[in-house]
Amino acid sequence: MSTLFEPLTLRSLTIPNRIWMAAMCQYSAAPDGDQAGVPNDWHFTHLAARATGGAGLIITEAAAVSPEGRISPYDLGIWNDTQAEGFRRITAFLKSQGTVPGIQLAHAGRKASTERTWIDRGAPIPPSEEHGWTPVGPSAAPFGTASTTPEELSVKEISRIVEAFAQAAQRARDAGFQVAEIHGAHGYLIHQFLSPHSNHRTDAYGADFAGRTRFALEVVDAVRAVWPADLPVLFRVSATDWLQETGDADREGWTADDTVRLAKELRARGVDLLDVSTGGNVPDAKIPVAPDYQVPYASRVRTEADMSVAAVGLITEPDQAQAILASDKADAILLGRALLRDPYWPRHAAAALGGTVPTPVQYHRAQGV
Repeated sequence: MSTLFEPLTLRSLTIPNRIWMAAMCQYSAAPDGDQAGVPNDWHFTHLAARATGGAGLIITEAAAVSPEGRISPYDLGIWNDTQAEGFRRITAFLKSQGTVPGIQLAHAGRKASTERTWIDRGAPIPPSEEHGWTPVGPSAAPFGTASTTPEELSVKEISRIVEAFAQAAQRARDAGFQVAEIHGAHGYLIHQFLSPHSNHRTDAYGADFAGRTRFALEVVDAVRAVWPADLPVLFRVSATDWLQETGDADREGWTADDTVRLAKELRARGVDLLDVSTGGNVPDAKIPVAPDYQVPYASRVRTEADMSVAAVGLITEPDQAQAILASDKADAILLGRALLRDPYWPRHAAAALGGTVPTPVQYHRAQGV
C-alpha cells in the first residue's frame, strides 16, 4: 500500500491516512452581532465535502481567539460559547465520515482588520470605518505602507492573549475537536513576535532568540495545559521570512536555522507535529526556489529536530505527495488549493495509487467508488 494511505498515530489518536486538509480562510462568517465568527452553512458544506472526499485530517480555517485577533471581520472565531456550539455540527459530521476534526487557533496581530481577499485584495480597514479596529502587535510597526500602525502590546496584554489561546483550546475541546493547531506562521501574531523583522522589543519578549520565542512557547504551554494529554497539538510555522534569501543584509528575518532551533523547543514542550510552511505564494523570482518548494524545510526539521512534520505548498499530484513521504521528507501531506479544486482528491489519489480511503455508506452501491 502507498504510504499516503497508511494511518499515522499521534499520542492516542490514529489519523486514517496522510492526506490532510490545511487551514484556509473563507471570510464567510458574520462580521458582527450574536453570530459574529460563528460557522454557518458555507463552512459546514466546505469542510463536509472534503470529509466525504476522504481526507484523513481536516483543519478548519484560522479561528480567532479574540475579536481583534481576526484577520478580517468575516473570520471564524472561538472566543465565545456560541461559536463553539456552532462547530459541534461540523466536528460530529467529520467524525461520522472517519475524518479527524482539527482546528487552527490564531491571532492575526498587526495583520488584522482587513477586507476579504476578493475585495480590494484584502486591503486594510481603518479603525474609523465600519467593522474596522486598531490592530495590535509586538511593536508599533505597521504590516504594510497602507496598514494601520498597531498598538504595541504591554506585558499584561500579552498575558491576556496567552490566556485567550488557552480558553479557545478549552472551547475547541468541548466542541469535539481532536487536534489543535497553533498558528505561528504567515505573519500572524506569534510569527510577528518570532521575527526580528517585526519584533523590535528590547524587553523579555524581544531582542534575542529566547525573547522573541517566549510568547510562542507560553502559548504552547497554555494550550498544552488544557488540551487532553492523549490528543495531539500541532504548530504551524513559516520556516523562513524569505528575507535572508534575498541577500539584503538590511532586512533581518526569521530563518530556517531558527525554525529547527524552535522545533526542538516545541517538541520538548509537547508539540507533536510541526506544520512547515513559508506562506501561500512563491517568493520573488530573484530568490532561488527548490523544485519541491517548501518540502526541504520540513525535511530539515524532521531530520535535525527529530520531530514529526507535515509538508505543504504546491503539492498537487498523488505521485508527488507519495514521493515526499516515501523519501522520508515528511510524515504527512497538507493540501490547500488542490483540495479546493478537487474535494475528492484523496479518493482519486487512491484510485491512481492503489490505496483506499473511507467511503460514505451511501456510496457503497455506487460503481467505481
